[in-house]
Amino acid sequence: MTTNAINAVKESSLTVRWFYLAVGVVSMTFAGIIYAWSILKTPFGEAFDWSASQLALNYTLTMCFFCIGGVVSGILTKKTSPRVTLLAAAALTSAGFFLVSQLDGQIWMLYLSYGFMCGLGIGMAYNAVIAATNAWFPDKKGFCSGALMMGFGASALVLGSAAGAMIGSDTVGWRNTYMILGALMGAVMLISALVVRFPGDNVVLPEKEKKADRKSEQSFEVKDYTTAEMLRQPTFWRFFLYTITLYATGSTVISFARDLSISVGASIALATSLVGVLSVCNGLGRIFCGITFDNLGRRKTMLIASGIAILASLVLLIAVLNNSIATCIVGLCLTGIAYGCSPTISAALIGTFYGTKHFGMNFSISIMALIPAAFTATLASELVGSTGNYVTPFMMLIALSVLGLLLNVSIREP
Repeated sequence: MTTNAINAVKESSLTVRWFYLAVGVVSMTFAGIIYAWSILKTPFGEAFDWSASQLALNYTLTMCFFCIGGVVSGILTKKTSPRVTLLAAAALTSAGFFLVSQLDGQIWMLYLSYGFMCGLGIGMAYNAVIAATNAWFPDKKGFCSGALMMGFGASALVLGSAAGAMIGSDTVGWRNTYMILGALMGAVMLISALVVRFPGDNVVLPEKEKKADRKSEQSFEVKDYTTAEMLRQPTFWRFFLYTITLYATGSTVISFARDLSISVGASIALATSLVGVLSVCNGLGRIFCGITFDNLGRRKTMLIASGIAILASLVLLIAVLNNSIATCIVGLCLTGIAYGCSPTISAALIGTFYGTKHFGMNFSISIMALIPAAFTATLASELVGSTGNYVTPFMMLIALSVLGLLLNVSIREP
């Protein structure tokens, strides 16, 4: 291929990749509806008399199957294509939301439809979109991951607020709301399946610039690790434990954000809005973390994320002790930012440490950290039920965040 031809291919690739990123962000925004659970669960307590701990378990199951969906996606996408994975995800998610709209009071049906089907489908779509889109941005791993994660995190504000309004509407109601969400999710994933793809062999993409002041951080040999090779690295397991502690704060607070806000004196309307605020900060945290990762490097970004996680739990504890709405708002914002850092760091670090060739499967393994982290939400709900307040859960989250900081400083390049 001549120099002119190579330049033409490169220019075309640089243009089209931004289109793929835009489609990816929209897809992730719809997939992120699972983060609006504290809004979507509101009709079930009154309609079926389900307890807070029963509903918290559904969120835990959703996050577990979300992680499993990521692994399934990694295997399926590698053997077929993102299109096949997204088509399967569309079918599962749409069917799951439709079945929720038909609930008749049996809690196991909620676990099957929302927890299993929606969690699995969204996890498959999440992994396929991230793996394919990230492959177009070898020079901007952090920014690309952050933009995609921002869409995922902002969903609770964009779709959650709309869903909340429809659920409370006499003309729509919660059953129709779930049917509408299922139709929208299926349509968006179907469109994504037709668009999202990996770059072809003839695509020429820019490589990441090496900065002189970051030589020490990038001094290790860059190679593509298989999943088995990655799992044999002690560094990966330290990072895995670190991400559990980081995910735990966000997972727990997201599961009861609305109820927590009401407990410190917020009105129902304000509490619902604060779920959206947390979601916005979740999204902003992802894009902020991506840019920080690209410019300051892995080590500083991860230290900043640990510091924010510790501060978030501490501020929310103060809010609970003082029944302060203002302090609670600050704590929710910090929680959103900290939680937003988690998947962005995972995506960027896995690509940087272990290469892009096996990224889909490697990343899906890394987000399995959400499973043990999700159980902190169930544990926290049990603690709230037994103690009657949120003090003990936040003391637990502070301890986990401090442990995360200690793990953080022990992480070294492979």
